[in-house]
Amino acid sequence: MQTGRGPVSSKPARRARGVVGSILALMVAAGAGVAPTMAQVPADPAPASASSAMIEPRRSVTHHSGRFNDETVAYTATVADNIVPGPDGRPGASVITIAYTRDDVADPATRPVIFAFNGGPGASSSPLHISALGPMRKAPDGQAGLIDNPFSPLDAADVVFIDPVGTGFSRALPGVDDKYWYTGATDAAAVQTAILNWLKLNGRETSPRYLAGESYGTTRAALIAADTETLTFDGVMLIALAAPVTGREMPFVTSLPTMAAGAWHHRRIERNGRTVDQVFEEALQFARTDYVEALIQGSSLPVADRRQVAERMSALIGLPTDLILAENLRISSNTWMFNLLKDQGQRTGLLDVRVTSPMEAGALGALDDPSLGVVPKGRAGGPPPTPASIGPIVNQTLGDYVVHTLGFATDEPYYTLNFLVNAAWSHGDSPQAMEGLAQALQARPDMRLFWAAGYYDLTTPAYAGRYVLDQVGVPADQLTAAYFAGPHGVYDGDDNLARFGDAVRAFAVVPTTSR
Repeated sequence: MQTGRGPVSSKPARRARGVVGSILALMVAAGAGVAPTMAQVPADPAPASASSAMIEPRRSVTHHSGRFNDETVAYTATVADNIVPGPDGRPGASVITIAYTRDDVADPATRPVIFAFNGGPGASSSPLHISALGPMRKAPDGQAGLIDNPFSPLDAADVVFIDPVGTGFSRALPGVDDKYWYTGATDAAAVQTAILNWLKLNGRETSPRYLAGESYGTTRAALIAADTETLTFDGVMLIALAAPVTGREMPFVTSLPTMAAGAWHHRRIERNGRTVDQVFEEALQFARTDYVEALIQGSSLPVADRRQVAERMSALIGLPTDLILAENLRISSNTWMFNLLKDQGQRTGLLDVRVTSPMEAGALGALDDPSLGVVPKGRAGGPPPTPASIGPIVNQTLGDYVVHTLGFATDEPYYTLNFLVNAAWSHGDSPQAMEGLAQALQARPDMRLFWAAGYYDLTTPAYAGRYVLDQVGVPADQLTAAYFAGPHGVYDGDDNLARFGDAVRAFAVVPTTSR
């Protein structure tokens, strides 16, 4: 397996390929390159031309110990600015990295390192950081603060969490429009630059390296990984794959198995001794055969056959046959969420279909998803919420931890989810990201892909992810697929978290004979 033999910086003479590569090429041509040092954001606003002045960098280093995978590990936590170029090629924003590196490593240059981020767009790395991969995790419901995370893979690999511009503590420099980074290409370029910077400053250019992206972070990871002229990776981890499924049939086909899993959970279908895995597989087989065939026939499908398909769907996803017929066999997420528990006055979640809340007039579906938990209850007939009206969500617990425990100097709030970023986002070429990732995998047979999906995630349904990976041409022998009886954050719950940690650990450990 290749272990970081790819290039770690762009050169002006090289013609970069891919969306991210073209952006970086423009930055390098403007004299930006990879920032050789880190800078602190000035306290007072300044014109764009003044933002390039480099002043005292922010960098905090603290030492800790934890027990991971039944092994006591001494590790160092480093929180630092990484300056990325703005639209004029000068320093334009600070991308914060929070790195955890094991201390007792004879040769750090051979130790695997995972670069992790979440999605949104507008989400910080906080879910992967304090719910999955970091050395500390959120305390159980009803308790405050953070607790040790014995499931972290830090025994086997170093982990660097990256917060894109507008999330966490990452900000545009004074005088620079932060919306410049709110596109698929410029966002990926900024994160890629932070990775290049970290590898160079820490002497880790030859380390086996991995990307881990969740939700929209899977798109970001694909854009970065596709640019193999600038930086190569030994593997990419996609968690809750966010990729569009289009057409008159396939959006409904790919979501049906998840609806079946949700109906099983809420006992709206007969279980008959079946596990959720078995129900999901049964629904998947139906979706890929009789169901898609019926949808393709459209109005040519005989009435009797249409009813037979609707009855089969009803037995799988828990909705009345007549409702399914009225919807022309095409059940949207909202139709399912708002009708599965309608007789109980409840709706389900989207990120986690197991979560419920009272059904309210004017419910939107996604933004007021009870499993997202950001829209206040009781809008009292006011205007429906929009991403811009919600704004940024502050994570005080994680912010305090980074400032007080890890010693990072900042007065900024930690934005765990910034809806202003989401509202201003331009996706551009992002929908084609997975094609680029597939091409990178095809070109490098030693590169691997890990994909994890939750049965109870209707935002990025499990079968939708597998369908996209199959259709873009990801080689089957380079793919490791893992299904979890969990939501969008597949690692939810100790059992899932233990499985997830083991899976990441196994994926990121490279045999010494290949180095």
